[in-house]
Amino acid sequence: QVQLVESGGGLVQAGGSLRLSCAASGLTGSSNAMGWFRQAPGKEREFVAAMRRSDSSTRYADSVKGRFTISRDNAKSTVYLQMNSLKPEDTAVYYCAAKRVIYIPTTARDYDYWGQGTQVTVTS
Repeated sequence: QVQLVESGGGLVQAGGSLRLSCAASGLTGSSNAMGWFRQAPGKEREFVAAMRRSDSSTRYADSVKGRFTISRDNAKSTVYLQMNSLKPEDTAVYYCAAKRVIYIPTTARDYDYWGQGTQVTVTS
């Protein structure tokens, strides 16, 4: 059974930084991808970033390119999302997701496993 647990959300001023963590358990093997999505009130869940374990290749949403960085520590089975230069429009609940797959999914429906979410609030 795969479990994902996010942490690291909080309240930050615009221009600040936060680092989110997602600890995974039960996700064995090298053919998997882990990603981050976010959902603001009244909006659909949107893709933020994802990484493939086999070669650490990454994908980013255009809205976060150059500001957010996804990384992973395979020894700790943990994925991180470093968020810099935060903007009020980054405010949302951020979710970690995972899928046993060889490509990098960028839509929510393609992921099989989800964390409970962590709130990120950016004030102006």
